This record gives sequence, C-alpha cells and structure tokens, in this order.
Amino acid sequence: MTISTDDLLNSILASFDRIGHVQAEDIPGIDLYMDQVTTFMDQHMKATTRNPGEDKILTKTMINNYAKNDLLPPPVKKKYSKEHVLVLIFIYYFKGILSIGDIQELLHPLTEKYFGAESGMKLEDIYNEVFSLEKDRVELLKQDVKKSYETAFATFSDAAEKDRAFLQQFAFICMLSYDVYVKKLLIEKLIDGLHKEMKPEKEKTEKTKTEKNKTEKSKSEKSKPEKQE
Repeated sequence: MTISTDDLLNSILASFDRIGHVQAEDIPGIDLYMDQVTTFMDQHMKATTRNPGEDKILTKTMINNYAKNDLLPPPVKKKYSKEHVLVLIFIYYFKGILSIGDIQELLHPLTEKYFGAESGMKLEDIYNEVFSLEKDRVELLKQDVKKSYETAFATFSDAAEKDRAFLQQFAFICMLSYDVYVKKLLIEKLIDGLHKEMKPEKEKTEKTKTEKNKTEKSKSEKSKPEKQE
C-alpha cells in the first residue's frame, strides 16, 4: 500500500474510536419537554451524523410520528422520561437499516414489558447490558474493515494508474455494502421469527383489551340515567 492509502486506512480506523453511545447516567433523571429532548440528542449524538453541522438527530415531527406508530410510548403531560430517551436512542440506531414496521416489531415487546417497570429488570438495565458489548464489537469491526480494505486495495493491479484508485475504492465500498446487505437480511429473518413467536401472545392481549373496552362501555351505558318521557 502507498502512503496515501495508509493514511486513508488510518483515518477510517481512527473514526471507530470516535464512535460512542450515550451513557445512561448522562441522561437527565428528570422528565423533559420535547425541545429539551431534541437538544439533548443533538448534543450527545451529533458526531454520529454524516454532516454534523447540518444533520438533525431528531425533530419534533419524528418524535410525534414515533408515538403515533407505537414505536415510542406516549409522553405524560407532554414530558418525556429517561426511558423515553433510551427508546429514542434505539430507534435512531435502527432506523438507518430497518423499516418502521420492523422497528415497531422489535421494540414493542421491550416497551410493553420493561418500560416503566417498578421491579425486576428495567429498560435501563437492558440498555446498559446491550451497549456494554460495544467495545469488543468495535475492535472486531476494526480488524474486519482493515482486512477488507487490504483485500480491496490489492485488486485491479492491471488497471490504468489513473483509474486504479477509484476502482479499488469502489471494490472496498462493494465489500462493505455486501456485509451490510447480508447482516440486514439476517436481522429481518430474526425479526420475522420474533413476530411468529409473539403473534399468539399479541392476539391474546388485543382480545383482552377489546373485551375490557366492551365491558367498560357496557357499564358506562348502564350507569346513564334513563330518559323520562
């Protein structure tokens, strides 16, 4: 490899060291208004965007849509708790590769069981456990990217010198894209499997809610005073 490609590789590997997640303890323990949530996310996750000076992590419209689509539990009196922020962080990472439907399928069991839990495992515990794996994953990814880089930049040795650098970078991008493509397929298969497992329980929950609503409606109608003729 030439000095220029060495510099490029070192720059790529150095970027991994700048990737980090929001620590749960850095999230305010008090409820926040929407403006405060978007400000917090911008301050702590700006470095993960492609254009930090321009790109927004979250907007008010995004947050409202997440709540409407059952990705995010509704706020209480227009305020968002620490757990709301944890869910928004998960959504932010997932939305780059998954559809809204898949994210909903993945997060619904999590929020249904652990959001607002008063005992046992809490959402914050799950968040901390998942992101504790980050350091080891980053090191493995760095080695994998380095290997792919070296493989790609050994290609097109017969190409004209003026074209070689572009073709080698194109090969490198293709290798990385293929990795993402395969992993995306795997994630979708796993989500489909979760959907099949959760479907009977989900249908049972919906049936219970429907019956409860019918009962409450019936009680309400019975309690209404009869009209006098």
